[in-house]
Amino acid sequence: MRNKIYSGFDEAIADIPDGASVMMMSFTGPGGIAQNLIQALKNKGVKNLDIYSYSNFGYIGQVPGFKPYTMPDILVENGQVRKAHTSWGRGAAGQYCALEQAVLSGKVAGEIIPQGVFAQRIRAGGSGVGAFYSPVGIGTPYEQGKEKRVIDGKEYLLEYPARASFGFIRAYKADGLGNLVYRGTARGINPLVAKACDVTIAEVDEIVEIGEFDPERVITPGIYIDRIVKIPDGGFK
Repeated sequence: MRNKIYSGFDEAIADIPDGASVMMMSFTGPGGIAQNLIQALKNKGVKNLDIYSYSNFGYIGQVPGFKPYTMPDILVENGQVRKAHTSWGRGAAGQYCALEQAVLSGKVAGEIIPQGVFAQRIRAGGSGVGAFYSPVGIGTPYEQGKEKRVIDGKEYLLEYPARASFGFIRAYKADGLGNLVYRGTARGINPLVAKACDVTIAEVDEIVEIGEFDPERVITPGIYIDRIVKIPDGGFK
């Protein structure tokens, strides 16, 4: 059996090269965000990354009620991102957002995707679906450049699946096979991201013995997880 447990985050992302595509969840609040993997990627300093961030790329987390937390925006600040795909690329009112500034200045290419469509694109990427039609965005600038089709008297836009070379997952617990369980709303889009990437890396609070999980509790089967890192004391949680 291949060992999926890695000793640290730097080791787990060591083979991510310049120009790689990386997919992750991010949202308001730290729940479900693979903060330690994002920080390790920043420290590695690879360039020209293609980042898929569902759903909130935007501001570095400084939201009232939460302690500061790590968002993919730090990769933009560090000059590592070539293109960003997200459903929210701005800061909250009055807050700075590196991605917004980088797109406006032409330093980073940005793709804004409706949140539900983004989820379906990721789902399609992990399910082998070639493409699908969606009514979202008809009559708006989002439809520009997209194939349009009338189905049963209604207009739809053709959407293509989203996949990435590497995926960052935040889960609650893993076993040695990579089976994952989540806690509360931190589950988010993580199970879909896990399926849509060639190499999926999970950071978790705890690694338990194989067989400890009730199979009915497993949300992400280990077949989709390639690497696991336990978050140490002092890590982002």
